[in-house]
Amino acid sequence: MSCAGAVITEPSRRVKPGERYDVAVPPAAPAVPEAQAIPLDILYEDAQLIVIAKPAGLTVHPAPGNPDRTLVNALIAHCGASLSGIGGVARPGIVHRLDKDTSGVMVIAKTDAAHHALTAQFQGRTIERAYLALVWGVPRPASGRIEGAIGRSARDRKKMAVVARGGKAAATRYRTLRTFGQAAALVECRLETGRTHQIRVHMTHIGHPLVGDPVYGRARHRAAPALTPAARRMLDGFSRQALHAAVLGFDHPAGGRRLRFEAPLPSDFANLLNGLEEIGKAP
Repeated sequence: MSCAGAVITEPSRRVKPGERYDVAVPPAAPAVPEAQAIPLDILYEDAQLIVIAKPAGLTVHPAPGNPDRTLVNALIAHCGASLSGIGGVARPGIVHRLDKDTSGVMVIAKTDAAHHALTAQFQGRTIERAYLALVWGVPRPASGRIEGAIGRSARDRKKMAVVARGGKAAATRYRTLRTFGQAAALVECRLETGRTHQIRVHMTHIGHPLVGDPVYGRARHRAAPALTPAARRMLDGFSRQALHAAVLGFDHPAGGRRLRFEAPLPSDFANLLNGLEEIGKAP
């Protein structure tokens, strides 16, 4: 919208008598996501479900700011009309989700019966979910359980936080797999619950935010002085949260056999770990 050639940027601006406004109406967007030929890394597929390894950078479903080029667009192109409709037109087949910049294993329902069965397993906490996270510093103790309700941050409503009131119960079990001096550690996290940003919030809560996390991480963590210049450049240059959904296990909706899938680390994450190892070995 503009007035006398100037774009209106203040939402609180009051209209005055005699003013003339020009309004540009954007083209109509389709209400239903369209099929888009985006490659999928398929780990398993049958008539009831499909399991994929989602790459970092791929949004799961259309949302403001990401109207297309999402996993849902790719699934519609691959599966056609066979996806479960329980998630609604914008989220067909989506049982759970990963953040845009988190990579790893996801299961998608292709029938309503499969959707119901998988959702029940998530709600019943019988799903096996293991994530790999590279965090700042080295957790003490090396393994443990983080318990803290998660809700909207009182300081920043765009962020989640461990809150004293009004949040949803959340618990994460972690164990340290590898350390890189005192500067960083590779940690396995297993979810007992599935809250928004749970691992990112819980690890930040105990003082070990994820490397590269643009929302909950810190540009200069207290562990930074322990880094060599080469390691600091490598860690600072990682442009997303270092989080990967490595394992997903569940009972098949038809027949109940236990399925378990693993997704290898994506190349950027693997290269980061290898680079830190090499720096640590250097004299």
